[in-house]
Amino acid sequence: MFTRSIFLAGFIASSLGKVYESVADLPKSLTYDFVIVGGGTAGNVVANRLTENPDFSVLVLEAGVSNEGVLDSIVPFSTFLVGLLEPNIFDWNYTTVPQTGLNGRVLPYARAHMLGGCSSHNAMFYTRGTADDFDRYARLTGDAGWSWDNNEKFSPPADHHDTKGQFDPTVHSTRGITSVSLSGFQWPIFSHHVIQTTRELPDVFPFNLDMNSGKPLGLGWLQSTIGGGMRSSSATSYLADEFVRRENLHVLLHAQVLDLVNLSNTKGEASFGGVRFLQDSRQFTAKARKEIILSAGAVGTPNILMHSGIGDRNVLGPLGIRTVLHLPSVGQNITDQPLFSVSWSVNFNQTLDSVNQNETLFNEAFAQWNRSHTGPFVIESATHVAWLRLDSHSSIFENHTDPSAGPHTPHIELGLAPGGGGPVPGGGSAGVPGHVGAGLSVVTPLSRGSITINSSNPLDPPVIDIGLLENDFDIFAMREALKRAQQFFGAPVWRDAIIGPTQDLENITTDALDEIIRNATIPSLHLVGSAAMSARDATHGVVNPDLLVKGIRGLRVIDASVLPLIPSAHTQAATYVVAERGADLIKQRWM
Repeated sequence: MFTRSIFLAGFIASSLGKVYESVADLPKSLTYDFVIVGGGTAGNVVANRLTENPDFSVLVLEAGVSNEGVLDSIVPFSTFLVGLLEPNIFDWNYTTVPQTGLNGRVLPYARAHMLGGCSSHNAMFYTRGTADDFDRYARLTGDAGWSWDNNEKFSPPADHHDTKGQFDPTVHSTRGITSVSLSGFQWPIFSHHVIQTTRELPDVFPFNLDMNSGKPLGLGWLQSTIGGGMRSSSATSYLADEFVRRENLHVLLHAQVLDLVNLSNTKGEASFGGVRFLQDSRQFTAKARKEIILSAGAVGTPNILMHSGIGDRNVLGPLGIRTVLHLPSVGQNITDQPLFSVSWSVNFNQTLDSVNQNETLFNEAFAQWNRSHTGPFVIESATHVAWLRLDSHSSIFENHTDPSAGPHTPHIELGLAPGGGGPVPGGGSAGVPGHVGAGLSVVTPLSRGSITINSSNPLDPPVIDIGLLENDFDIFAMREALKRAQQFFGAPVWRDAIIGPTQDLENITTDALDEIIRNATIPSLHLVGSAAMSARDATHGVVNPDLLVKGIRGLRVIDASVLPLIPSAHTQAATYVVAERGADLIKQRWM
C-alpha cells in the first residue's frame, strides 16, 4: 500500500510506566513469588490480578518489544492488521510445515512478539462463544468451575454513540478492565443492507441482538476490543499506568525464556524453581518462590515445556533432552479455524475501498484519527457477524458426529465487511468501483495438528503443523459457508447494489471449488489445545482443571493452549476467561 511506510514500525511518544527494558534496571534481585512467562493476552491479566495483593511479588518476562506507540497496533483500521501480518519485529515470524490439506502450501503463522501478545496483534473481535462450549469444558474436566454460568460478565459498549438495538446490556458488566465496544463508525448503506437481509431472510439469517449472550446463532453487530477509537489490549488495560506502577509488579521486555531450571523432587513430585532466559546474548535465571506460570501462548508454551523435558520421551530422547516428565499430549491435538474470503463488486462507494485505495482519502482519514480518534480508522474491517449451523440432515453427518458443543453452537461464521479483495473475472482491480465481502470460517473443525520440536536448541523455531482442511468435514462445512454467503448477498435488498462476484465460485464443479478453497484458505490464528486441560484422573492432557501441569508441583499454564477444544468463536474472549479464572485459582491456593 502507498502509505505502508508511514505506519509500519511507526511510533508515537508515550510512557512505559514500570516496564523495564533491561535486567540491570530491575530494582531488586531476580527472585519473586511468581514468575509469569509471557506478557501476552493471558499473562498480563494474571499479573494484574495477583498484584492486587501487595504481599505478592510478580515478574513478567516478555520476549518481545513494547506495544507503546506502535501505530500498527493502536489504530484499528484493517490496513494496520495487514501491516502486522508482514514479517516485522512485532511478530515471531513463524512459518508452518507444508500443509497437506492446503495443497502443500507453507504459510506464515503470526504470533505476537510484543507486550499484550495477540491482543495487541489481532483483529479485535470480541466473541465469547456459546454456553455449550464452556459447559462442555466443565464436563470434559469434571470441574463445574469451567461452566458458562461460572464466568463473569464482560464490559458493555464503551464508545459514545447510539447503540440501541445493537447489543443487550443485560449480558454485560460495567466493571470490566478491557474496553469492549460496538462499531464507532458506520458505513450506512452496507449496515442498512445487512440488517434488511435479516428481515428478508429471517429463517436463514435471524437477527441476534447480542451474540455474546451464550446463544450467538443468527446475525448481529460485531463487538470489538476497541475503546476511544484505539485498540484495547491486555497491555493497555491490565497493564495501564495505575496497575503497572504497583511496587510489587515488574515487567521485563526483550527477555526470551529458554527453559525451566532448578529441578527438584519432593515425595516423588518434580518441581522447577527457576526460569532461564536470554537478554542481549546473556543468560539469566529468575527464581519463583511459589509458582511459575506459563502464559507464552499456544505455540510458545509447549515449546518451553518440551525444551524443559516435559513432553513425549520419544520426541525428546532423540534430541538429547532429558525427559523430566513423560507427557505425550504436549503440543498435540491443536486446533485452528480455517478462513476463506470472498467478495462482490458493488455500485456504491461507501466501502473500505473508498479509503483504502484512495491516497487522499486515506491520508485525510488518518489525519482525522490522529486529531480526534474518530472516523473510518476507528474500526476494523468487519462490522457484522453471522453464526450459523449446518442443516441437521446434511449428508456429512452420515459419517461424522456433530463436532459442535450443543444445539446453540454454530458450525460456521460469516464475518461481513464493507470491503473485500481478490481478482475480478477478466482481470482488473477488485477495488473499483467498490466491493463488499465475507470472511468464511469453520468454527468447529475436526482437523487437528501439532506443535513439536526438532532441535535441542530453544532458540530454534518450533515445528508448526496446523493441519487445516485435512478432515473432510471441514471442507464440506467451508462449501456450506460459501453457499450461505452467496445466499446472503443474493437477498432482494442487494439486487440493485451487487454488480457481481469478484470470482465465479458458483458455475464450477465441486472438485474445482475444493481446489480453490485449498489454495486460498489461511489460518484464523486461533490456536488452542497444545497444553490441554483434562480431568484430574485422566491419562491424557497436560494440565489438570486447576491449570497445574500434571505431575509437576508449582507449574501452571494459563493461556489458550489449555482449551481442549476450540470455542465456536474467535479465541480472544475465551483467553481472557482462562486468565481471570486462572488468577482466581492461584489466589485460592496462596491466600
